[in-house]
Amino acid sequence: MMPAAMSNHWKTLPLLLLCLACAAEAQSLREKIVHYSHDNLRNIPHVHAGAGSLNYTALYQRPTYASKFLFLHRGQLMPKSSIGRHYHNRMEEMFVILDGKAEFTIDGRTSALDGPAGAPCRMGSVHGIYNPTDEPVEWMNIAVTSIRGEYDAFDMGDDGVGAPLDKKPIFMNMQLRKENTKPMEKMYGGKGTALYRRALPHQVFKSDWAYADHLILPPGASLGKHLHRGVEELHYVIRGAGSLHVNDEQAPFAKDDALFIEYGQAHSIENTGSEEMELLIIGVALEKDRVDVEPVE
Repeated sequence: MMPAAMSNHWKTLPLLLLCLACAAEAQSLREKIVHYSHDNLRNIPHVHAGAGSLNYTALYQRPTYASKFLFLHRGQLMPKSSIGRHYHNRMEEMFVILDGKAEFTIDGRTSALDGPAGAPCRMGSVHGIYNPTDEPVEWMNIAVTSIRGEYDAFDMGDDGVGAPLDKKPIFMNMQLRKENTKPMEKMYGGKGTALYRRALPHQVFKSDWAYADHLILPPGASLGKHLHRGVEELHYVIRGAGSLHVNDEQAPFAKDDALFIEYGQAHSIENTGSEEMELLIIGVALEKDRVDVEPVE
């Protein structure tokens, strides 16, 4: 038998969820932008049986979006520290470093990558990462699941320290280099010339993960207004600053800011600063391999 208090709780739960949804809808665009700050980090030792520690925060954690995007974690992988090797069977993750150097392991093979760079761990694979340097490395972890809201991991009890290195990585990876981008004149009807590259296409992933894009906007350039009917996007500003427009709202958007764009939302980005603006854009499809984009007048 359910106690009366508990029964009343469950009766009011739908109303509570409705109120939360209304509150989220009432948030302004400025309020929806999440900012990463070292002030919000907490130190976690021996992550997945790794060495040393990680300074960590969750910018997005199991949000209630239409896609199966699971989380965005940010932090600092401390010197001589690692995230131990572990499997994911029902979800996919990608460790990303934004500076420094780290040793990435995928399925037992290890290579050193200079930031900004990342390596996806597909469903059924094992991964880990180690910072061999004497400085903290700015770290990011992005996850997309196959079962909505579900996380899984199986630790191997191996910190990965001292692993033999392959000179060239034999696993899939992205290295975000300006020289690898291509000029895109008036991209989606925007201004100036954007520098763009699809670093990881949808064929890389087993989940609904659709892509990882690298975008650089010179001062005064913009990504024109467009929308996706079958894709949701996470935008993260690696460097620079500018203006973000979503539907009829506008807000400033700067280094270490993140925003999730839901499907059907018309959006554009303009570099209003004096330096280049660099973004990592993660796409998650509502249906596997269905990727679309539609310019908006």
